[in-house]
Amino acid sequence: MKKLLILLLLVFTLPAMAGLKPYEGEGATPPLKLVDMQGNAHDLVEYKGKVVLVQFWATYCPPCREEMPSMNRLMEKMGDTPFVILAVNMGETMEEVEPFVKEVGPEFPILMDPDGESIGAWQVFAAPSNFVVGADGKIHYTLFGGVEWDDDEIVSKLKELSGS
Repeated sequence: MKKLLILLLLVFTLPAMAGLKPYEGEGATPPLKLVDMQGNAHDLVEYKGKVVLVQFWATYCPPCREEMPSMNRLMEKMGDTPFVILAVNMGETMEEVEPFVKEVGPEFPILMDPDGESIGAWQVFAAPSNFVVGADGKIHYTLFGGVEWDDDEIVSKLKELSGS
């Protein structure tokens, strides 16, 4: 599984597409039920009514490392807007993830998916892969590759999506 992930993640070396792209997928938002690093369960359906940034990432992904500080700043810029980030680690162990988290300091839940089961359901092919789920529970935007999440245009789109 790891070799396949590494091969697929080579795509991250391509330049990131600037900004959020409207989601063109079909069907319902895939389920996402995972446990965070502290053992707390998270189910995407419980976040209905909030805008949720679901990010699939890996410790060996340079853009993931670079953009997580901007995700912390994004949370600050969202203020009272009903918004949450769920960062899903792609198939790594707790021993691999803990040093990364200590170094980078994400201020949002890091969900563990050691078997990589959610990758298939969400059709993830690169890290980072991002999906913005609206308050209605549907995916509205995607972004494959790294980006500065606290960019004013992105913040504006996310706030619009929340109705704020």
